[in-house]
Amino acid sequence: MNASSEYPQSMASPAGGRRHLWLAAAIGAVIVTVAVVFAMRLTQALAVKSVLKVPVPTVSVTEVGVSTMPTTVSIIGTIAARYDMPIGVEGDAGRVAAIYVEAGDHVKRGQVLARLNVSVLEPQVANLEAALEQARAEAELADAEYRRAQAVGASGALSAEETQRRKSAAATAAARVKVAAAQLAEAQARLARAAVRAPADGIILTRNVEVGQTATPGGEALFRLSERGEVELRGQVSEQDLPLLKLGQSVNVRLTGTTQVYEGHVRLLAAVIDPQTRMGMVRVALAPDPNLRPGAFARADVTVSRADRAILPQTAVLTDDKGTYVLIVNAQHKIERRAVQVSGMVQNGVTISEGVSGKEQVVATAGAFLQEGEVVNPVLKSAGRS
Repeated sequence: MNASSEYPQSMASPAGGRRHLWLAAAIGAVIVTVAVVFAMRLTQALAVKSVLKVPVPTVSVTEVGVSTMPTTVSIIGTIAARYDMPIGVEGDAGRVAAIYVEAGDHVKRGQVLARLNVSVLEPQVANLEAALEQARAEAELADAEYRRAQAVGASGALSAEETQRRKSAAATAAARVKVAAAQLAEAQARLARAAVRAPADGIILTRNVEVGQTATPGGEALFRLSERGEVELRGQVSEQDLPLLKLGQSVNVRLTGTTQVYEGHVRLLAAVIDPQTRMGMVRVALAPDPNLRPGAFARADVTVSRADRAILPQTAVLTDDKGTYVLIVNAQHKIERRAVQVSGMVQNGVTISEGVSGKEQVVATAGAFLQEGEVVNPVLKSAGRS
């Protein structure tokens, strides 16, 4: 058998062999291209996946500190004189002739503070004094005549009618003496009221009068007097806090802008609540002090009880339109939102009355950049218990 009978013609001829080789090379090139593309796509997918993988953020957390904290009630108000006494003119209107005191002076009861013009009153008093002396002289003469009439009446030298007339004249003269004495007393009282006097011991708070000014009864007070210099804090307290206060409780009062503490005690609690402001008046008695001037703005703190309170850094407490809250890291290292109630401020943070118990881990800083449910890597700062 020859070669042409054993193999096909296409395989035996040179042209057929070349076509076969070209076909195999093309198929191999396609396979290699597909493999390269697949490898490139796989590499790109893995690279994108590695790029999109976000690392777990590390956050600083703190344990809730618990301390025994005092529960205080704040009173905001002003310093005022305990007994603020306005002093004005008691008698007739008149021109102020002299002023003897200034604001801030200590005065005694009955001390003359100012004096009105008495150019009319003094002559009236002198005239009535003379009239009283004349009435007394006439009364003495009438009484003497009546006694003589009684002495000679028994002998018949004078008639009974004359004796009775002299008796009546003596009684009339005695009545004139009383009238003159009453008129004199009235004039002397008017003259005395021309001197404006201090009604009690104390300190002159204000002076609202000048020499030459016309003072009238019922007009503006000429002076204001703080009786014995006693002062008090008059402040407002919310109706929720008012039942916590008791008479006699110790109070620490501070003036605005100063650190000095003035001790006092609750003297008076309001009997009613203002329906508009829902506040009640509280008065705190204070010892007299030159720095406690009426009108000064002051703040007072009253310790009403002591209780355990959770304490957190100020940076851990956040606020939004839903209220005040903190972010808790739970056992799964996920962020949880927890609503809290802030009860006050202390030196190392804020006190929390509701929301946390003292065992949670709270995000200390940068809580605003975290989302609820986000996984974090917590790093504990300090327990902060006391």
